[in-house]
Amino acid sequence: MAQFKGKAIYNPSGKAGEYSYWACNFYVGCSNGCEYCYCKKGILAGAMGQNKPLLKKCFRDEPHALNVFQNELAGNLTELCRRGLFFSFTTDPMLRQTIDLTMNAAGMAVGYGVPVKILTKCTDWVDDFIRWMDDSNSDNRERDWRKMFALGFTLTGHDELEKGASTNAERIAVMRKLHDAGFRTFASIEPIIDTQNSMDMIASSADCCDLFKVGLMSGKRYERKELYSMIEYLMERFPYRKFYFKDSLLRQAGLERAMLPENCVDRNYN
Repeated sequence: MAQFKGKAIYNPSGKAGEYSYWACNFYVGCSNGCEYCYCKKGILAGAMGQNKPLLKKCFRDEPHALNVFQNELAGNLTELCRRGLFFSFTTDPMLRQTIDLTMNAAGMAVGYGVPVKILTKCTDWVDDFIRWMDDSNSDNRERDWRKMFALGFTLTGHDELEKGASTNAERIAVMRKLHDAGFRTFASIEPIIDTQNSMDMIASSADCCDLFKVGLMSGKRYERKELYSMIEYLMERFPYRKFYFKDSLLRQAGLERAMLPENCVDRNYN
C-alpha cells in the first residue's frame, strides 16, 4: 500500500512507524522541555523543536485543522478503523494549548469507529477526560467509547530531564486511575536513559499498564550484555504483561524477535 502523507494524518516511517501505522500531528513544538527530545536535534530542529506548541503552518486556525482532519479521516477510513490512529509525534497532544484540538479530533475519530492512541507526559486532563467519557457513554449506550481509547504515558524515571512535564510518579498514578476506570493503557519506556530506571518504571506501573513499548535513545550506544540482561529480567518478572521491544533495541541486545516469548508482541499489535 502506498504511503499517505496528509496535512494532519499520515503514515510515519522509520522508528516512528514502529509506534503506529497511522498518526496525526496538528502542532510542532512542546513545553515539556525534555532534554533528550529528538525534535530538537538535526536539521529540522529549528522548525520542530520550539519550546511551545505552534499550529502547523499548513493550517489557518484550529477549525480549519479539524476540517482538514475530518476529510483525511473519511478518505482513509477502512485502514484507520483497522489499525488505529496515534496522537502525536511532534508535540505532547495533551498540553493545555493542544488538548482541545486533540480531543475534538479524537472524539470525531472514535465516532467514525477509529481506535485512538494518545501518548503524553501531562496529567492534569485526566479527571475531565473521565467525566467527558462517562457523558459520551451515557449518550451512546450501544458503544463503550472507553474500549476505543488507548492512553499512554512516557516513563523514563528522570524528572530532571523533563522539567516542564508532570513527574513520572504523577503519570503512573493517573495511568492507574485510567486503568481502574476501564481504559486500555500503555507506557512508552523510551528513551532508555539508563536500564535500571527503565526497569524501575516498569515495575512501578506493571499493575496498571497493558502494554510496554521499549526503545533506546537515538544515537546512543548501549552495552549488549546490559540490554540482554534487562530483557531477560523483564520476561522473568512480568510474563503476564505485553511488551514491544523496538527493532534497534533488539539489534543492540543481539536478539531476534522470533526468540522472544509469547507476551512480546510485534509492531502490528493494537
